Order: sequence, then structure tokens, then C-alpha cells
Amino acid sequence: MHGFPDNYEVRPALMNPKDAPRWLEIHSEVQTALAVNLPVVALESAVITHGLPKPINIETAMDMQSEVREAGATPAIAAVLEGRIHLGIDSDELARLGESSETRKVSLRDFGSMISQKMSGGTTVAATIFVAHAAGVRVFATGGIGGMHRGKEGDISADLPALARWPVAVVCSGAKAFLDLPRTLEWLETAGIPVIGYQTAEFPAFFSPGSGLGVSARADQAQEVVDLLKAHWDLGLQTGALICVPCPPEASIPWDQMQAFIREVEDEAVAAGVSGPALTPFVLERLGEETNGATLKANIALLRNNARVAAEIASLM
Repeated sequence: MHGFPDNYEVRPALMNPKDAPRWLEIHSEVQTALAVNLPVVALESAVITHGLPKPINIETAMDMQSEVREAGATPAIAAVLEGRIHLGIDSDELARLGESSETRKVSLRDFGSMISQKMSGGTTVAATIFVAHAAGVRVFATGGIGGMHRGKEGDISADLPALARWPVAVVCSGAKAFLDLPRTLEWLETAGIPVIGYQTAEFPAFFSPGSGLGVSARADQAQEVVDLLKAHWDLGLQTGALICVPCPPEASIPWDQMQAFIREVEDEAVAAGVSGPALTPFVLERLGEETNGATLKANIALLRNNARVAAEIASLM
């Protein structure tokens, strides 16, 4: 219970991994860590199945796990394997998940069909928040969250309502850069979700360190983040929180340059009729091509960095 007053009792969603729901398979390493109150960081798997090209997807997932371990926490990748929901997978399961061309992208609405049809897939941010909360894991690292889409339709990612529903701290580099960032921040404000800039006063724009938009609070040290989360949840507030970490400077792309690339790729997506769950993989792939791989480099760098920061925060909780 590092970082909290002596009389403060940390209350995770589930005090004992044995109390986890029957539908959840918790890896033995993760079970052990939870049982003795050691820090655990949840990781999503949609980035493995749909966010990164092969074999970089598996390599990056392994690197993220290494970053978590080196910072003193236990990594726990959420995934659906043959109709079973897992928190924590081994190297063979990771390889099967990353190499398969038949995996689904799994959001909250998809769990029922995945289980009933015994399919395998990668969990989105929303789905991973749900799984992490069910196991009592309070910190989750990802790349960027979904949000409000651009255009008149105003599509809303399931990630936002999930953040409003379950008290999990999501360490990310803001929202995907091709989303409507001002409207996404407005939605988060309306839902009462803290948006904490980690060593920044700007909301990161995924590949870019800043978007020109502000955050609700700034924290320059992991301990400050922990204190803020404790104060938020100790009031009985049950929303999640965003911990927004800028992409590392050596890999980041200036926001004005990214906006030009995004406009071009968005026009292509509209012309090709790409929408819904297929939009993010399409945009990420085309941005990688348009920037000669710079966005892929940035994506990998921020994923690794976010995993490390998340572990530092979890280790103080």
C-alpha cells in the first residue's frame, strides 16, 4: 500500500483472485501476484491482433511485458482464446494469437458470441477495462483510446462508456490522432473522468506529443498520479481515469504534420467505404505507408513507454 496514508485501505474490485468470476481464466503468475497484493498491469490484445503488422505485433507485446516486469510489476494480457476469456497468457498462446489470421476484434458487445462460438480474438480498450476490473486490476496500459469520431455522425467508441463505468486507470498516449479530440475531451468531462497529463499539460495526440488541448490535471511523478487516483476513488467516485503520456520525443511526429497525413487517409477511407471496427486498422496501415514507417515507430515506442509508466504507477498502489 505504498504511497497511501497508513490508515487508508486499498480496496480493489476483487480482494482475492479466487473470487474472480467463473468465466475468467487468470494465469497462474497473475493469480499469485493478486493473491499477495503485488502490482499487476493489464494489457490489451487488439493491438496484437489488429493494431500492428506481423511479426512486429508479437515482438512488441513481448517488449511491453518486459517493460512491465523491469519496472516491478506483473503483466497480464487480456484475450479471448477458443471461447474462454483470459487475463494473462503464456508465450505459446501469445504466438497463436499474433500469428492467426482468423482472430476477431473483441469489444464488450462481442463477448457473448465469442464464448458461444468458441472463437479467439484480441480485446479492445473497453473489453480489457471490463476484464481487468473483474479481476481487481486497477492499472491498464495501452496505446491510445477510442473516442468521438469526426463528421456529422459522431460515432462514439465503446472505450468511453467503459471508462465511465469501471474504476480502472488507463495509461495511454491520449486518443487515436484521427479522432475528434475536442469532442472526445468534452465527452470525458461530461462523464466525470479525470484526464491526467503525465509530465505534460497538453492532451497527447497519439503519435504527437501534444494537440494544443488541455488536460484536467497534471502529474509529474508516478506518486502524484497515485495520490490523485486515491483521492478520486476514496470519494466513492466509480469512473476510470486517463493517465496521458506523450509519445517519446525521439519517435514522435509534430501534430501539424500528422494532421495533413490524417486528412489524406480519411478521404481514402471515405472513398473506400471503410467504417466501424475496420476503420482503425485501415487508417493505421495507411498512415504507416504515408509516413514511411514513422507512425509505426511512434506506435511501438509509445506502447513500450506506456507499459513502463503503468508499472511504475501500479507499483506504488
